[in-house]
Amino acid sequence: MNHTKRPVVLILGAGAVGLSLAGKTAAVAAVYAACRPGHAAAIREHGLVMEGIWGNFSVSGVSCIGGPAEAPPDPDYILITAKGTDTQAICDEYASVIRGRPVATLQNGIGNEETIARYTDVVIGGTVTTNFSIVGDGHVRVKSESSPMVFGLWSGEDGDALDGLVALVQEAGIAVRTSRDIRAAKWTKSLLNLSVNPICALLSIPVGEAADDHLREVIGHLIRETFAVMAAEGVRVPWATADDYLAHLFGVQIRDFSAAYPSMYSDIACGRQTEIDLLNGYIAALGEKHGIPTPYNACIADLIRYRQSAGAGRHPVNRQ
Repeated sequence: MNHTKRPVVLILGAGAVGLSLAGKTAAVAAVYAACRPGHAAAIREHGLVMEGIWGNFSVSGVSCIGGPAEAPPDPDYILITAKGTDTQAICDEYASVIRGRPVATLQNGIGNEETIARYTDVVIGGTVTTNFSIVGDGHVRVKSESSPMVFGLWSGEDGDALDGLVALVQEAGIAVRTSRDIRAAKWTKSLLNLSVNPICALLSIPVGEAADDHLREVIGHLIRETFAVMAAEGVRVPWATADDYLAHLFGVQIRDFSAAYPSMYSDIACGRQTEIDLLNGYIAALGEKHGIPTPYNACIADLIRYRQSAGAGRHPVNRQ
């Protein structure tokens, strides 16, 4: 990083997560965000509007770009915050910008880092357990935060890039920590997403209702299958058993996000593709690879695939 000037950050696939990060880090870095035209137009005219637990303010220092030709030539950090279904397309589009630069990902699901690593040597994996939402064009809300953001070196040997990114995020006022085993951290985050997100999407319910007695057994099966797959993959998470994690899920995580609707719910409601193949579908595929039965994850994945193939208009929007 060039310490004589503010670091340059490029955020690719900036939706609710990316724009929230852009607004918060703009105080300590020169921030460029590749986002939808509606967001770009609103931000250029009125600034980026932030509200929620990260503060209520308007940011005029975010530069919106429409493609690689408008990207800064030598960004210090590139963050990909797009849906995992778009990772390959973004890497293809911005290959000339990504090449040779440290790239961090804050995306749901498992497998994004492997895709990015085909384009650059230094890949930083990341997780964020915070509820972000889009209020309108150029307007984001940060509703709740369950734990600090986590970054860890996935591939490459540039520890300075990781340390510099974490320092920048801390300076921006965002809770963050470093992980020595970011693979385990990604699986840890995915446990929440694969246990709750598809059920809430299918049933049109907020996260808190997933604690209902009628759903606990289903969620228990999803998690027990996943722990069996993790054991075969050699992945260790902070909980020794599936039951240990389920106690944390129902006692802490679901409570923390009780009023929120997961992004998969919005995807189904709006007829967008979901990240199911990087969550329950990924578990089912690994189960098949290792000869481990995963009927609950396979079933949930197929149900979500059906709902997303049906398109918008067949899923009642019932947000509070």
